[in-house]
Amino acid sequence: MALHALAAVLAWRVLRRLRVPGAWLAAALFAVHPVHVESVAWVAERKNVLSGALALAAALLWLRWADAPAGRAGRDWAAALACFVGALLAKTVTCTVPVVLLLARWWQRGRLERRELVGMAPLVVLGVAIAPVTVWMERTHVGARGALWDLSLAQRTCIAGRALWHQLASLAWPQRLAFVYPRWPVDPGTATAWAFPAAAVLAAGALWLLRGRLGLGPLLAAAIFAITLGPSLGFVNVYPMRYTFVADHYQYLASLAPLALVGALVARGGRPAEVTAGVAVAVLMLVAHARGAAFRDAETLWRDTLATHPDVAMARINLGMLLHGAGRHEEAAREFEAALALEPGDPDALNDLALALVAQGKTAEAIARWEEAVRVAPGHAEAWNNLGNALAQEGRLADARVRYEAALRVRPGYPDARSNLGNVLLMSGDVDGARAQFAEAVRLDPVYAAARRGLGVALAASGRLPEALESLQVAVRLAPRDGEIRAALGDVLSASDRPADAAAAYDQALRLGVVRPALLNGLGVALARAGRSADARAAFARALELDPDDADARRNLDALR
Repeated sequence: MALHALAAVLAWRVLRRLRVPGAWLAAALFAVHPVHVESVAWVAERKNVLSGALALAAALLWLRWADAPAGRAGRDWAAALACFVGALLAKTVTCTVPVVLLLARWWQRGRLERRELVGMAPLVVLGVAIAPVTVWMERTHVGARGALWDLSLAQRTCIAGRALWHQLASLAWPQRLAFVYPRWPVDPGTATAWAFPAAAVLAAGALWLLRGRLGLGPLLAAAIFAITLGPSLGFVNVYPMRYTFVADHYQYLASLAPLALVGALVARGGRPAEVTAGVAVAVLMLVAHARGAAFRDAETLWRDTLATHPDVAMARINLGMLLHGAGRHEEAAREFEAALALEPGDPDALNDLALALVAQGKTAEAIARWEEAVRVAPGHAEAWNNLGNALAQEGRLADARVRYEAALRVRPGYPDARSNLGNVLLMSGDVDGARAQFAEAVRLDPVYAAARRGLGVALAASGRLPEALESLQVAVRLAPRDGEIRAALGDVLSASDRPADAAAAYDQALRLGVVRPALLNGLGVALARAGRSADARAAFARALELDPDDADARRNLDALR
């Protein structure tokens, strides 16, 4: 909120320095416009308001330097450069600021001085230098590559045209705003696809032809709007294109250009226009307040998105994940099925639906869904891993092993798959192979408590009790509320001839919800060896209550009578 408020004040100061009429109104509209709620209320877009405030500060300082006599105000230029660097480091879409400033300066004075061009050159160089870094990061680290991003120039041009009009329409009439908008199909072979870029070109041509009557202000506002939106118009691959081509936060800075035009038109309209504008600001304030309620929590946000755009598969998947995490598995499954109806064969939706089905005890159905997911997306490591888990749960250890190995071929550095493969190998009697997989999982993720537990069990099975004890003690520190780790620690302590400590570890495992005959039998043995015969008999008796056919517990109980 503070950063956005600062950005609004800086926008007013920049427009005043450019001598744009109605600067106060443009800044007020910017401050309260509902399209900016996403940038302010969504914590992931703090970079948006931060970069916006820094970019506007850079613009104001550069204009102060440009208006000062030559040889003076050098500190303003240095501060402008520093703020611009900060803006780029916060969000590189601000690389367009130098071009926008030069255009605005040319509009203001009808010319650009050599000093201004020289003073802007370092900012231009920085912007041009950092933009490719973001393109590379999006592609190689974030994952903006593949079939969904393999778009022709014709497709990208059609996307850009429609995105421009969508953003302008959201600004002019901020209704049905959404966190995620549907990703529309792009077919350059249809006239409809070309209607949007064609309309943009015709509008720009009309503004040029009417410049004698309207002045260059409207054309400049349109140009700055398009330039500032440029990085998000689809010509450069960014990961959100996986789901949508537009977003409200894309036009955080770009919106200033059309809002400045509105402010200037209202200023020329006199008192009646100013009263109308004041009413508009108040109305926008109320709409923005209502829009902010959508960001109360994640479930509210996804339900709000679906209320206005029920065909957004991403919203259904994310809502389903929230419901699944809250234990509402049937509701979650319905959302995943709805997502699959919108995007048949989507591997993420198939993977998530399978998880919800397993939670309902429908393992066979889940396995079928995971098989479908890996068939349509052989590179989906999570689906391979989850399929392995389901097969292991069904006792199909050999089949599970094949799936874990498939996950690791796709992603060798996948700690979960390594640890799960270790579990299957351990259950299959391959202690050495299991130990190697657990050790690699721990190397990949040193704070992976379950892998350290598995490593401890494998080391104990190899007779390396001191190392096993060390691994399990680290696991306890990492996950003190994990009863399975306490149970494994009890086994190793018992094998290390430390019955009292073993009994304490077993008792903690019981308190943490791990209740099974084998654990109770181990507890009884430890208690008996520690001289606590009465407590040992109670432990053996409880084990027999859970499993009357437990021969070990029956034999141990008889030995104490």
